[in-house]
Amino acid sequence: MTVLNPTGQLQMNASTATTNTGHILFRQLFESDSSTYTYLVADPMTGEAILIDPVMETVERDLQLLKDMGLKLSATLETHVHADHLTGARRLQSQTQCKIAYPAMVQATCSDIAIREGEAFRVGNIELNPLFTPGHTDHHHAYLIDTPVQKMIFTGDALLIEACGRTDFQSGDAETLYNSIHNKIFSLPDETLVYPGHDYESRFVTTVAQEKARNPRLGGGKSKREFVEIMENLDLPYPRKIDFAVPGNEACGSCPDNIPDGLRGSCAIHDQG
Repeated sequence: MTVLNPTGQLQMNASTATTNTGHILFRQLFESDSSTYTYLVADPMTGEAILIDPVMETVERDLQLLKDMGLKLSATLETHVHADHLTGARRLQSQTQCKIAYPAMVQATCSDIAIREGEAFRVGNIELNPLFTPGHTDHHHAYLIDTPVQKMIFTGDALLIEACGRTDFQSGDAETLYNSIHNKIFSLPDETLVYPGHDYESRFVTTVAQEKARNPRLGGGKSKREFVEIMENLDLPYPRKIDFAVPGNEACGSCPDNIPDGLRGSCAIHDQG
């Protein structure tokens, strides 16, 4: 099935969508339990690839995709320490010898590459520019690619489609998130494509212009005070995986001992060293 994405471009279902824009191979992938988007970005000239925010449960899918496309995984890249799923970084490294990249502020001893704003991250000839976007967590980063056609930003959990990441745990702060979105994302050109870390309503991509206009928490010129009030009154449930996902992800995707049997996912199938 094909659908029109919010920019009016024809796009395949998110699990199989592929585009080649300005000598960039790109694919958007979906993990249904946590509604997480993983993004594959690759340089077709060198065959080098990265996976942004990989999920443990979909490692085998990602490895098969890399094989089918004839790509070599050079690194995994996290936007932040996730609370809703375990990253596939460590498992992918064990299978491909790729590097693991985390925001430097996490101080993850398992990470090979420390990400900082102002220091470009490269995959082949492609340059990703980290943007420090705290508020959902105190270490969150988004990643901007400026292609010859248009800009693409991978916003993780900072800015979602007509929503944003919650700010009530992991050193989250609503005022900080408001500043991050306005200063680092809404300051980009209106036509910039925004690829979020999650979506819960089968949406794939948005634009800076659309979020500035339509986002019910941030759009229409909402003030910081209005945004803080909205965030303080969301009354969201306690994240069901946070107690094991955060320590597991601080260790790049290790399976902690405290995972409930019903939530063990691929940890129940494979031994994670």
